[in-house]
Amino acid sequence: MQVPLIRLQCGVNSYDWGKIGKTSAAAKFAAATASDFSIQEEKPYAELWMGTHPSLPSKDLETQRTLLDLVQDNQALLSKDIAEKYENRLPFLFKVLSINKALSIQAHPNKKLAEQLHARDSKNYPDDNHKPEMTIAVTPFDGLCGFRPLAEITHFLKNIPSLRSLVGEDEAAKFESAVSGKETSSSESDVAANKKALQAIFTKVMNTDKDALATASKQLLEAANSEGAQFAGEGGPSNDGKELADLVIRLNSQFPDDIGLFVQFFLNYVKLEVGEAMFLKADDIHAYLSGDIIECMASSDNVVRAGFTPKFKDVDTLTSMLTYSYAPISEQKMAPVDYPYTTLSAAAYSSNSSSILYDPPIPEFAVVRTALNKTGAKATFDPIQGPSIVLCTKGKGTISVGPKKEKIEEGYVFFVGATAELVIESETDAEGGEGLVTFKAFCELGSEGKL
Repeated sequence: MQVPLIRLQCGVNSYDWGKIGKTSAAAKFAAATASDFSIQEEKPYAELWMGTHPSLPSKDLETQRTLLDLVQDNQALLSKDIAEKYENRLPFLFKVLSINKALSIQAHPNKKLAEQLHARDSKNYPDDNHKPEMTIAVTPFDGLCGFRPLAEITHFLKNIPSLRSLVGEDEAAKFESAVSGKETSSSESDVAANKKALQAIFTKVMNTDKDALATASKQLLEAANSEGAQFAGEGGPSNDGKELADLVIRLNSQFPDDIGLFVQFFLNYVKLEVGEAMFLKADDIHAYLSGDIIECMASSDNVVRAGFTPKFKDVDTLTSMLTYSYAPISEQKMAPVDYPYTTLSAAAYSSNSSSILYDPPIPEFAVVRTALNKTGAKATFDPIQGPSIVLCTKGKGTISVGPKKEKIEEGYVFFVGATAELVIESETDAEGGEGLVTFKAFCELGSEGKL
């Protein structure tokens, strides 16, 4: 029988938006997992993938067999229930993203739409699964996520002339009239009418012709450069004028005359500090802008794109699929809680070590972040009825299942099989900071492992 602790070799994707060379956490972690991989200093490295997805499956470092082969040969590694429910595959895909410039304006399809897109266009939609996802900041992060409160969008329409000209006076007035006085109403009929008005105006913007976009972009950039703190009017959204103006200038330097320059006035601008997280449902619009993040998602590589990208764009699908939910970004942020299924040693308690759970409202995954801040500090994870993947992002120590003990350090990745008690011990002292830091993504059906 396969010992349920397997060190993984994980692949890294090189996309244009990735961080360059050794500045990329994804590249550094990939170099730690594979002896035949060396970082090229001028190359962008974007995503480290950890899982069984066929586009870039992880491998057993020792045997070079794919993790997909291993779990399909030994159903007990996943557990019988999870193997049956998820067709003998890991139900989640774990990633590290290192973002140097804007990712595409995008959304991930729900399960039904994913099946339709894959059947229609398997080249651009490579699987038939949905892709809800959770983001945890490893370094300071910023991005565009979800539609803003409607009052903020109305404010921008009134105070950014280039945006209003792009939308058109009739469409802008129609939107303002439709939502006026009902921006925060919770009645079903008002919310449905608001979403319909938002879809109409957003679809109009996303279908702007090239010449009109070039003219409006030039006007927008001139205003951002000249108005500074007065950009986008006073007394409006919580984002200050200088911050918004700087964002316009920054994004235009990456994607000149792109529709994304105007999409940002419809979406929340969010910043995450280290350890903060947010959850995106299927069909939620977003565009990540910068930072290193841990990302966990259902096992899929489906992305519907419509801006900030040289890749295939599908504007019609994007504008028709979105939820058009509008809310402050605080509603998408997640608050982690203590994870009660980890036992911390006395040395761990005395050094303010912690084990916290990020638990999105879906069955495919949850993530535990554990920080052990003193040599000899130990965390013992109760057995769960499902698989885990453990990534070390800082420090060094050991990881063990039963009699099998391995060293663990920054960039090391391990698969842990179902029903295994897991022990992680630190060999790093941290004065005023954190020592050994690990992220453990897992799936367990039922409520035993998830709160």
